[in-house]
Amino acid sequence: MEEPRRRIRAQYTPSTVTVYQAYAPDIGLPAARDGRFPPAWKRDRMTWVKPSFLWMMHRSGWGAKDGQQTVLAVEITREGFAWALERACLSHHDPDVHPDRDAWRRALAQAPARVQWDPERDLHLRPLPHRSLQLGLRGEAARRYADAWTVGITDVTPLAHEVRALVRAGRTDEAARLLPAERPYPVGPGALAHLVP
Repeated sequence: MEEPRRRIRAQYTPSTVTVYQAYAPDIGLPAARDGRFPPAWKRDRMTWVKPSFLWMMHRSGWGAKDGQQTVLAVEITREGFAWALERACLSHHDPDVHPDRDAWRRALAQAPARVQWDPERDLHLRPLPHRSLQLGLRGEAARRYADAWTVGITDVTPLAHEVRALVRAGRTDEAARLLPAERPYPVGPGALAHLVP
């Protein structure tokens, strides 16, 4: 069965969904140690979360890029994730969703969350034809993410390095077996109509 061009794929449980971020060790290590973001984590800044492990590997260079050496798996409530999606706006104007650019700009200015659909990646971090969700959180959404929705934070940097080493050694089947079990994320009918043109 062919993949839809845009669909949320994630690792999830009945009550939580896992998203990924990468930080410098001074943020990432205390967050993983304490299971919550430290005071140095800026709650007044836009923060982007990704349910796709391989997209995070693309973005962080397998956790090797400066300032992204600590890759975190952040388990948040599905209720919080739904709250953000419901109130999100596309990060770019799309005429199939917004009647004109001014309407989109007004919606974007008011939205506590925004969505980008970026090409999913394979094990070699090459772009695939279908796209994965990036969810930007700001203001109220960022504060809720850090202080209410987060139920656990795990440092998955060792996993990132292990998968990369296997891929580089040509052992892609072994690498694939280590990947988080991401699958299509269930959303209600029409729940993403304002985000999927």
